[in-house]
Amino acid sequence: MAGYNLKELMSKPERLAPGHRMCAGCGATIGIRAVLRALHEGDRAVIGNATGCLEVSSFMYPYTAWEDSYIHNAFENAGATLSGVETAYRALKKRGRLPKEENFKFITFGGDGGTYDIGFQSLSGAMERGHDLLYVCYDNGAYMNTGIQRSSATPQFADTTTTPVGSNSNGKVQVRKDLTAIIAEHHVPYAAQTTFTKDFRDIHVKAEKAIYTEGATFLNMLAPCPRGWRYETADVMKICQLAIDTCYWPMYEVDHGVWRLTYEPKKKLPIEDFLREQGRFKHLFKPGNEDLIAAFQEEVDRQWEELLIRCNN
Repeated sequence: MAGYNLKELMSKPERLAPGHRMCAGCGATIGIRAVLRALHEGDRAVIGNATGCLEVSSFMYPYTAWEDSYIHNAFENAGATLSGVETAYRALKKRGRLPKEENFKFITFGGDGGTYDIGFQSLSGAMERGHDLLYVCYDNGAYMNTGIQRSSATPQFADTTTTPVGSNSNGKVQVRKDLTAIIAEHHVPYAAQTTFTKDFRDIHVKAEKAIYTEGATFLNMLAPCPRGWRYETADVMKICQLAIDTCYWPMYEVDHGVWRLTYEPKKKLPIEDFLREQGRFKHLFKPGNEDLIAAFQEEVDRQWEELLIRCNN
């Protein structure tokens, strides 16, 4: 970010007001506030929001926590809704029915359930058509709002209400979908994977780039959930740091087709350091389950090596 100054950024007026009902220790609101801080002073935004934790906790008519124009839409059509709004805005401006000096940005937020799964069709369409908007997925790894059901973003072996651990089950069977790479294959000008760490540098820089790159852009943001992941609320930043230091959640961007790693740990930590902090994986540390942790590590290593090859090329 040009002239990056953390103190200055943190002092900017909040566009997501306090008083919402998101859980203590929730990663979504921390990350979303960081994304919105990337908007330049004087610019206005239209915010779209798929049904989910963020929607039910930040908007209850007639009250809202959003300082910008806000549209709640159904689970499956966040991408389509903002595509329509962005198209209408361009048409009205072309006809001279909106002031030329006004500058609106279009940003949609959706959880992994409404992005990876239910809303993927409208998301893919918006990306392929190239609407000038940013779609931000706050990835908390399950359908948290409706009872912690598994999604295609849920990691392998996670204990959820629809993949419960028991005598004949070790949690979710499948590995998680690599959505960021899938969106990059839509040939969008900018796609990136991020989360918030102690200096917020990565998320601020990528959010500004995504908002102010012309065309369809995408941010996939890891957003830990204390209820679904079962960690102490004060440990949210610790969880994010472990996610990137174990390479479970690589930090990278695809800028006009060029893959670039934005964070590489000095010492890559074993995946068990990340898993041990979360109650949804406690069964992996029971005697006899060492092979499950080894399988998890093997998958993380495979994806990390593939990413390094892409970035080096």
